[in-house]
Amino acid sequence: MSSLASRAKDLRSSPNKWVAPAVILLGLLYPFLEEPLSTLPLIGDFMPSTGTVVVMIAFTMMAVGLNIVVGYCGLLDLGYVAFYAVGAYTAGWLASQHFEQVTFHFGSSVDNDQVGIHVTMWIVLIAAGLLTMLAGIVIGLPTLRLRGDYLAIVTLGFGEIIPQVVRNGDSFGGFNLTNGTFGIAPIDSVGFPVLSSIAFFPENFQTSDNRERWYYLIAFLLLLFTIFCSVRLRDSRLGRAWIAIREDETAAAAMGVPLMKTKTWAYALGAFFGGVAGAYYASFKSGAFPADFYFNISVFLLCMVILGGMGSIWGVTVGGMILAYLNFSGLSTIGSKIQDAGLNFDPTKYQFGIYGIIIVLMMLFRPTGLIPERRHKVEFEEGVHDTPFYDVQTEGSLTDRDRGND
Repeated sequence: MSSLASRAKDLRSSPNKWVAPAVILLGLLYPFLEEPLSTLPLIGDFMPSTGTVVVMIAFTMMAVGLNIVVGYCGLLDLGYVAFYAVGAYTAGWLASQHFEQVTFHFGSSVDNDQVGIHVTMWIVLIAAGLLTMLAGIVIGLPTLRLRGDYLAIVTLGFGEIIPQVVRNGDSFGGFNLTNGTFGIAPIDSVGFPVLSSIAFFPENFQTSDNRERWYYLIAFLLLLFTIFCSVRLRDSRLGRAWIAIREDETAAAAMGVPLMKTKTWAYALGAFFGGVAGAYYASFKSGAFPADFYFNISVFLLCMVILGGMGSIWGVTVGGMILAYLNFSGLSTIGSKIQDAGLNFDPTKYQFGIYGIIIVLMMLFRPTGLIPERRHKVEFEEGVHDTPFYDVQTEGSLTDRDRGND
């Protein structure tokens, strides 16, 4: 008992407990630190702008949502871009002039004489998450009995169907749903119309002098909320059921885990965060366009999960920020430095090849990811006690089951 108490005391006094608060504090202060950091020698040119970090956070939120499906439940989803699209177009339907035959305003930050549906973006974010949950259930239901490659192929099909729908959705029986290849723009901004009487709170982020800082602050809080929910879900009864399915679906079913219901919850909750991120990103760039929703986005998000460590929340967050930085800022900066040195090489032309090399190197030298989940790490370091029946027959007592032979 005393040993347990001393161990608990050691854990409480561990310096690791200060890592998360320190990271959160630095994250909140980054918009104010960006300018002095950009003046530092060597690393200053590589510091991303606040606007770039907003985009990085949005894609990292999607990666954390995908981690619920892939990392927790073990369902290979190659169509996650569909959830991103549904969230973005939900923002377009509820916060723009797209439906010009209707004039409806509810807490929006735009003038009341503008046509279209204009609901406050705070409600739109919730609506986007809920509608995307429904889309996740619809997409997940036909795939619940599939495993492995078959599951990947079907989700890939759904991921290709949704972009085609939004690209050709300008005439559903004469009704313009998505405005086709032109997309929906402009989309209303996030803001604080109710608190705008207080000088500190802007009514509209887009017209604010500190536009990028406000968008960054809300994006950072949304990411923290996503991480918090992921941690709570992982440690819940539902999360343990997901992990049981991931480890051995047949054994999980034999122990009473309802496979269909549990998998459906994984699709729905993973889709929710993708929808919220998609709606917020659409508001940030003030538009939802079909060209943004292509298959490579799904692969890109999956690479984030693999790089960080499948099932590891903090790993996926770090992996998502790294790959998003390379995609939206890092490779172009590296390319400019290479060209300044007199070499004719532009890494942005080979970005997915570079990501592929990174993943291959990770699989060779650190297959569990940058920050591996504890269960995966133990399995790779210590192995498992199960051995195929063929090995039992051929090796006899000299199998991995008998640790005395090691």
